[in-house]
This record gives sequence, structure tokens and C-alpha cells, in this order.
Amino acid sequence: MSAHDPTYLHALAEECVDLVSRQFGRRLDWSTESLSTLDEVCVDLLADGPLTDERLDLWWQLTGAYTGEVVVRAHGGAWVEHETSPGAPAVAVLGVTGFPFGLAARVLSGEPYKSFASFVRALPAISERAERG
Repeated sequence: MSAHDPTYLHALAEECVDLVSRQFGRRLDWSTESLSTLDEVCVDLLADGPLTDERLDLWWQLTGAYTGEVVVRAHGGAWVEHETSPGAPAVAVLGVTGFPFGLAARVLSGEPYKSFASFVRALPAISERAERG
């Protein structure tokens, strides 16, 4: 399976659901609202300082895949390859391309004002603005 294979990405997202449940006792239910829960989990992950190496890579993969899956389900999109994100799949939804793995890197680095929940909420507005040109 390749990193851009939707089956592989779904399996990573499932692993995110399982790990969040086991390690944090929180439920991710594939809804857009569950991305707020994922944001809270990331705050907990970063509470002891920045993630490094293997742990950072693991959570980057899991949170990026889960966020992308939620967006695809919520807006009827698809996983795509995009030239601006080699090695990290993107999502095509509502006529725009989103980069959940880029967002995951920013959230997991502790960048202020970055959240998975705001990403999914912003997509319809971005799409509408793009249509107006």
C-alpha cells in the first residue's frame, strides 16, 4: 500500500481512533465535531513538551489521516496527490484542495491558532470564496 492509497489512509485513521480511545479515554466518531476532541488530545500530547522523532511521526500520520477521512466523509471528497505536498496526501473537497497532514504538522508543533476543528469548518467558506473568484 502506498501513502496515497485511500485504504491505507483509512487504516491509519482507524488506528488513530483506537489509540485515542486507549491512551486518552476519548471517543472519535468520524463526525466533524470529533475534530474538537482531536484538538484536545493534541493539547494533552504537547503538555509535556514537543513531540520528537518516532512519536511525532506516528501522531502526524494518525491525526492527518483521521482529519482527512472526516473531511472526505463530511464533504463527499476524495484523497488526492498534489504537487505542493509530495509524500503527504491531500483532500479534494468542495472544489478546493486541503492539506490535513500539513495542518497536523502545525498543530503538533504547537503553532498557535491551528486546529483540526477550524480546518473542517473553514472549508465551505473557502470553497464559496473560490467559486466567487
